[in-house]
Amino acid sequence: MGKHARIRIYTLLGILSMSFVAAGSTAERSQEKSPDYTAALTNSERPDTERALDAARKPSEVLTFYNVKQGDKVADIWAARGYYTAILSQVVGPQGVVYSANPNARPEFAERWKNPIYANVKIVDGPFDKIGLPQDGSLDFVIIHLNYHDLTPEVRIAMNKRILGALKPSGIYAVVDHSAKDGTGNEAATTLHRIDKALVIKEVTGSGFTLAKEGNMLRKPEDTRDFNVNKERNKDDRFVLAFQKP
Repeated sequence: MGKHARIRIYTLLGILSMSFVAAGSTAERSQEKSPDYTAALTNSERPDTERALDAARKPSEVLTFYNVKQGDKVADIWAARGYYTAILSQVVGPQGVVYSANPNARPEFAERWKNPIYANVKIVDGPFDKIGLPQDGSLDFVIIHLNYHDLTPEVRIAMNKRILGALKPSGIYAVVDHSAKDGTGNEAATTLHRIDKALVIKEVTGSGFTLAKEGNMLRKPEDTRDFNVNKERNKDDRFVLAFQKP
């Protein structure tokens, strides 16, 4: 074999070696971007009533869509008994923070967060138009799950602006809610507990966010959108929106 041929072979081998290293690095980055939420969902502290909701709410798919990860600073708006607060606490871990917000203080809800495994949970109860999130642009992720429709438009807009101030640039604001018929705006909010997706997009983008993407994991195209979701549970179409702070 000639000298030039050997040089070409060695060069080719070097390129192939670099390609494998690059591929490995890409795979590692991909794994970093897809956290495993199994431990958070199988946490023994979660009551059976919450585990029973997982099939309809698909928290693993939802959090994968939003790419919530260890060390993130996050907030759960209208947390109620803490379905998502508990999950997020275990996902973000001891280096992360979860702000858990309800419109009114509920001692029976707050008692749960005294468990040492939830040491990263901070309660910020109070009116949502003045929601007590830090306004220093330090949060990575904020979610309001199935309750955006429960607030009046005036409160929602004020809350959205507070959330904008809380999130860091490129931070994500998640709105998941029950779909109303297209074009009905806020009409079904108090009767059917639904809201028009277009109205949510209008309000949130009008508060300074951009719509980044939409998830389809909770869609139910067969939903007629004419029944009360509190009376016929887990049969409704739900939209999953990701808004981003510029």
